[in-house]
Amino acid sequence: MSLDRRKFVGSSVVTGAGVALAGAAGAPAAAAAGPVGQHGRSHGHRPERYAFTVMGTTDLHGNVFNWDYTTDAEFDDADHNDVGLAKISTLVSQVRREKGRRNTLLIDAGDTIQGTQLAYYYAKVDPITDPGGPVHPMARAMNAIGYDAAALGNHEFNYGIPVLRKFEESCDFPLLGANAVDARTLRPAFRPYVLKRLRSPHGRVVTVAVLGLTNPGIALWDKAHVQGKLAFPGLVEQAAHWVPKLRSMGADVVFVAAHSGASGTSSYGDQLPYVENAAALVAERVPGIDAILVGHAHVEIPERRVVNEQTGREVVLSEPLKWGQRLTLFDVVVEWRRGRWEVGSVGSRVVNSNAVAEDSRITDLLRAEHRKVVAYVNRVIGRSKAELSAADAPVKDVPVLDFIAYVQAEVVRKALAGSEFAGLPVVSQASCFSRAARVPEGDVTIRSMAALYPFDNTLEARVLTGAQVREYLEFSARYYVRTAAGGPVDPARITNADGIPDYNYDAVRGLSYEIDIAKPAGQRIGKLSWEGKPVADDAQFVLAVNNYRASGGGGFPHVAGARQVWSTSDEIRNLIINWVQEKKEIDPSVFASVDWRLVRDGVPVF
Repeated sequence: MSLDRRKFVGSSVVTGAGVALAGAAGAPAAAAAGPVGQHGRSHGHRPERYAFTVMGTTDLHGNVFNWDYTTDAEFDDADHNDVGLAKISTLVSQVRREKGRRNTLLIDAGDTIQGTQLAYYYAKVDPITDPGGPVHPMARAMNAIGYDAAALGNHEFNYGIPVLRKFEESCDFPLLGANAVDARTLRPAFRPYVLKRLRSPHGRVVTVAVLGLTNPGIALWDKAHVQGKLAFPGLVEQAAHWVPKLRSMGADVVFVAAHSGASGTSSYGDQLPYVENAAALVAERVPGIDAILVGHAHVEIPERRVVNEQTGREVVLSEPLKWGQRLTLFDVVVEWRRGRWEVGSVGSRVVNSNAVAEDSRITDLLRAEHRKVVAYVNRVIGRSKAELSAADAPVKDVPVLDFIAYVQAEVVRKALAGSEFAGLPVVSQASCFSRAARVPEGDVTIRSMAALYPFDNTLEARVLTGAQVREYLEFSARYYVRTAAGGPVDPARITNADGIPDYNYDAVRGLSYEIDIAKPAGQRIGKLSWEGKPVADDAQFVLAVNNYRASGGGGFPHVAGARQVWSTSDEIRNLIINWVQEKKEIDPSVFASVDWRLVRDGVPVF
């Protein structure tokens, strides 16, 4: 899986003669004059300057149209954001008209081919890997817009390496991953970087390097696809290896597209020696980088400046909001000094895609694919005897999470029938991925299930002891804000303690327990029982668990190191869809029960 070095060294492109931007147009006002002396510039004769703009997107997650396939309607949220590459295309065209196309580059920081039913359809239903199969819609859209490079995201690996390689073949731009290496040789398995050459109005070439870095968590989250094939060293370590090489190859400006957040935290605990959200650490510890396009964290960072600890120079970080909701603009000014280009200033900002219309060139290009997917997700697969809502799922044991956990447990029980583990009790975890999720009363469609389980997680079975299950539940119960007994309770204020997201709170079906939110975290689980009997520390349970959690996602204790007794490559969403198609009816009386409740000093909260 190693890559011939000539293939990526030879990918440099001279984009042609640029058009002068009057007064360094597009750079921030401060950048045009520059903070005198900041980069060693003199106070005398003003040097030759050239301004250009690097545009960036990240975490597109299969969004081309401003459409929500789970609601079968135009996308909307509380902030009235819009989504999709068709909107991004309009913004990109505006910037290119303003700056001159030859004075711009367009890059992405990963998570491109997973996330919507459009992406799922062309990975699983009508897969791009079939002989004579379709071209992935994201590749077609990004080619038409004219991307220059894209980093690999962790979700690029969700459908396996063959799907990713087929997507890569379809792209007119390189997929970059300097820290995605062949597991045996440790040589690059994807292009580490690309060199792009812009030409100033005076004819001098400015060489811009884009180094791509992806997330080390892939080794855990998609272990089934990459184990023994690919390895994922840390971002800081690989940036320290590649940035000096890029400078020695003549790079005047170095950008990093990093599918890694800026918080310095990890969701997989100590299972890997590398930091998950390492973009700011890269800026701080690796000299020679001018700017980083940040991805992965799904947060908006218009501009953040990090001082490199070796050089004292500022590195500019920016992360545009997910799904094509924002476009980052890095405005760069370089100056010709002592026979070479030096970076005079870098600034960044984000622009909102809801301010523009979709580019009809992109929507027309993929209209047929869009209609095909809309028809697919609206297929009726069964009926529900009652509406199931996730609105109260973070604070109450509600039937909709019971449904997910019940189906998972049923699948695991059938899979283990006749095995040495068939006699062990099966318990099942479920999380609230969206408080807006609901299964309607009456007809149930594929999109209903897609909304209920939006992630492409697969199912595993792991064996835990009673003591480990208790610790697992205690870890999960950190999600609640400690709330003294007696006074009123506001449900909106007792969850998400310390910023823990809803999807990192697990309820476990098959056990009965209380969560005392008046007690400190780590001492909250009480009356833990199975079939009416207290759970012994040495008891054994099979936990039906999604692969994200099983591989360390969220940092839950014990599960990642527990014995795996079964797994499937089929998505949990598909298992639920298949169950509904087989049973034809969702009847809450079959699976709904109140197994856990919140209490304060033993008194139920609700």
